[in-house]
Amino acid sequence: MSILEGLNYHESILDTVGHTPLVRLRKVARDLPCPVLAKVEFFNPGGSVKDRIGLAMVEAAEREGRLKPGGTIVECTSGNTGLGLAMVAAVKGYKAAFCMPDKVSSEKVYLLKAFGAEVFLSPTAVEPEHPESYYSVAKRISSERPGAVLMNQYHNPANPEAHFKSTGPELWEQTKGRITHFVAGMGTGGTISGTGKYLKKQNAKIQVIGADPVGSILKHYKETGQMSEAHTYKIEGVGEDFIPTATDFDVVDRILQCNDHDGLNLARTLAREEAIFVGGSAGMAAWVALEVAKTCAPNDLVVVLLPDTGERYLTKVHNDEWMRDNHLLDPSNMRAGNVAAGKAARLRTLFKVESGEPLKKALALIQQHDVSQLPVFKGAEVVGTLDEGDVLKTALANPAALEQPVDAIMAAPLPIVAADESADVVAKLLATRSPAVLVKTDGAIKSILTRFDMLQFIAGGE
Repeated sequence: MSILEGLNYHESILDTVGHTPLVRLRKVARDLPCPVLAKVEFFNPGGSVKDRIGLAMVEAAEREGRLKPGGTIVECTSGNTGLGLAMVAAVKGYKAAFCMPDKVSSEKVYLLKAFGAEVFLSPTAVEPEHPESYYSVAKRISSERPGAVLMNQYHNPANPEAHFKSTGPELWEQTKGRITHFVAGMGTGGTISGTGKYLKKQNAKIQVIGADPVGSILKHYKETGQMSEAHTYKIEGVGEDFIPTATDFDVVDRILQCNDHDGLNLARTLAREEAIFVGGSAGMAAWVALEVAKTCAPNDLVVVLLPDTGERYLTKVHNDEWMRDNHLLDPSNMRAGNVAAGKAARLRTLFKVESGEPLKKALALIQQHDVSQLPVFKGAEVVGTLDEGDVLKTALANPAALEQPVDAIMAAPLPIVAADESADVVAKLLATRSPAVLVKTDGAIKSILTRFDMLQFIAGGE
């Protein structure tokens, strides 16, 4: 008798692919007429939905005799398919070489290398036929290396077939057949085609809706049957500038587009409000799902597939500086404390005066540090505000007044906001009611934010 007999374990990590959970989106969908459930694919061992096709494509290549022991798995990928394939290669003993567009996050590159894969980066802004495109580089490597096989996820029938056999049946079982709308991002088209085909086989009335980034050609092609010019966008892993044959457009009822701003900021909102940490393509798919749900009936059930984890985008989508640098940051996703912290990195002192101190001290602070508003404190309490214009006007009219206490010309205190207050609320206060606000952190006033500070934070200026 083996010591392992009767134990609950898996023979390899590949046996844990699939059977990911459905999670209700409660806060971001709270005002919608029907429930929205998320198929959370980061529960796969490699952190994404692409684990499903990585295993399926390799097994298909083995069955067909194209991939043999000692061979090399080659693929052009935005990262997730590569990781799924890299796991399979590690378990089965294959070599792996992946070609990626240079816009992918550094985390994805490091992950692939951690699994022992070679990584080749290619410029994003070149046509697929260009010799330096990641498609062309992958083809070249697979043709030059003995025993190398290009998985070709964009045109590999094992891609949609994997979802027909796994993702679709899982959703049908998990929803007890009550699903009415299925939403997924479109890249290779394998996920939406295979899953959608299975669901429609069970119930032809189920609506299958694709999510496409603005800049991709897939929506235009679905609606017109014609190619169009693609434009660059920041969301990774979805959308295309060509038509993958893995996509079955007959399965897709319609395609909605989402821009970078809405998709990336919703990914950030999912983390903050739902504790669901995903990437930008998941934010895009969720945004489309919420749009779809707005027109649904109470008895409808919308399911959206969230393809991967946000851990691969810590230097991008989930990085405030990157979002600001790309003019994508939505203040409603930030807090006053974040803005104050950004200002503190440049200016660590809150300049203030005490009640009863002479006006000349306030004037000196204004001149030395180029501040426009000075809060007036009485101990720990804010009792007033000095505006630079009022101080200078008083000094010019009567220099002797500089010896008077600041209380003589101070105005009402500035509004006070908590550090966890939405930066969007702060921006509205600054735009309509006050030239500055004070920020309270841990029970004490520690920062002041002006209109310039808020503009600089959103724009990403130094």
